[in-house]
Amino acid sequence: MSQHQDFQSFMKARQHAASAYVSGNAAPLSRVVAHASPATFMGPGGGAVQGADAVWSRYEHDAQLFEPGSTSEFEILDMAAGDTVAYWTGYQKAQAHMKGQAKTIPMTLRVTEVFRLEGDAWKLVHRHADPLAEPGKKKH
Repeated sequence: MSQHQDFQSFMKARQHAASAYVSGNAAPLSRVVAHASPATFMGPGGGAVQGADAVWSRYEHDAQLFEPGSTSEFEILDMAAGDTVAYWTGYQKAQAHMKGQAKTIPMTLRVTEVFRLEGDAWKLVHRHADPLAEPGKKKH
């Protein structure tokens, strides 16, 4: 089996982790993120976090903002895998139940994720996600 086929299989686990995450469960994500540096996270709220421990801490914290019942799916525009590095880029679309919010919040994020092969497992080492701006509307 080629690395690309392995990566395609891995992306099913990554999708499962994203779905669990937006329902407040970070445990599946813990199995796919890098726990050794370097690692980075540039989240939809801005800013950047560096270092595997700090990134994981942020993921754990942010997962607690969601409530069960949320949904998430990836729309992959492009992905590729080499011998030790892989990526995907596209959109993450979610219907999120946020703590303290009565209504479900629709979210569409532009996402780029980079992975490295550690042993025989792909690990998330970089995530950059930001809100998709609606065409014709300027952000202030």
